Amino acid sequence: MTFAPAAPTEHWGVLSLMHLFLAEKEQQEAIEHIDEVQNEIDRLNEQASEEILKVEQKYNKLRQPFFQKRSELIAKIPNFWVTTFVNHPQVSALLGEEDEEALHYLTRVEVTEFEDIKSGYRIDFYFDENPYFENKVLSKEFHLNESGDPSSKSTEIKWKSGKDLTKRSSQTQNKASRKRQHEEPESFFTWFTDHSDAGADELGEVIKDDIWPNPLQYYLVPDMDDEEGEGEEDDDDDEEEEGLEDIDEEGDEDEGEEDEDDDEGEEGEVKENLVKSKKKIRKEFSMLLLSLYILYNGTNSTNCVCVDL
Repeated sequence: MTFAPAAPTEHWGVLSLMHLFLAEKEQQEAIEHIDEVQNEIDRLNEQASEEILKVEQKYNKLRQPFFQKRSELIAKIPNFWVTTFVNHPQVSALLGEEDEEALHYLTRVEVTEFEDIKSGYRIDFYFDENPYFENKVLSKEFHLNESGDPSSKSTEIKWKSGKDLTKRSSQTQNKASRKRQHEEPESFFTWFTDHSDAGADELGEVIKDDIWPNPLQYYLVPDMDDEEGEGEEDDDDDEEEEGLEDIDEEGDEDEGEEDEDDDEGEEGEVKENLVKSKKKIRKEFSMLLLSLYILYNGTNSTNCVCVDL
């Protein structure tokens, strides 16, 4: 008995199926190997996290004496912390006028990370005697329990009679809503009573991660009102100069007298600009001295540098 050879189309169909089967098998093996390699990467990442945590804990302890030294120096500068908060774009958005008044009594801020950094941190605010509340210290703590769920707790503010800023804020907002005015921000101090979403506490994270590592950078932010004022004066000077040029073009008969007036005006402007420049340089130099003193002060922390701002 003889068999007829397979048709060419059937032969190529079988080969195609074999190639497809082998390709799928190679892909499956590659996926399995990728998964094994990824498991090794994850293991190393977990090991790295543990090592990084140990290093962070080590340097967190080493930083403590410098934080203490910095706090002692900051205490010599009046209104350091309220100025820092007002100059910070995110924190300033939460401050009302009365909040700023109350924060003028804020003398010290401290951020303490727990020994197991992953478990949370605490922020302490120290106040002088003030007309708003009895507390000397207001604190807020953030915790992560064993299951990783975040929570927070804080000091109960003992408001003096009629001075509860959180209630005033609520009343102000209700009145503003009725009058269709823009909504005022809630009082900064409502933050101490808000524990609704401890895992996404923006203010706490900003203070811990942005302000606390280097508050000086926000204290030294230039006064934008002064800069705007200088810009307006410069615009006025430009308008005056344009006006003088128009007058020069119109008055041909009194050209000599106008030239003299222009010379005197330009001389006055030069003197005025020179005075402004000197003041600005003096202010920037004073700020530089202040920052250098805080950063590089010697061992005698009781000495005080008086800077004319």
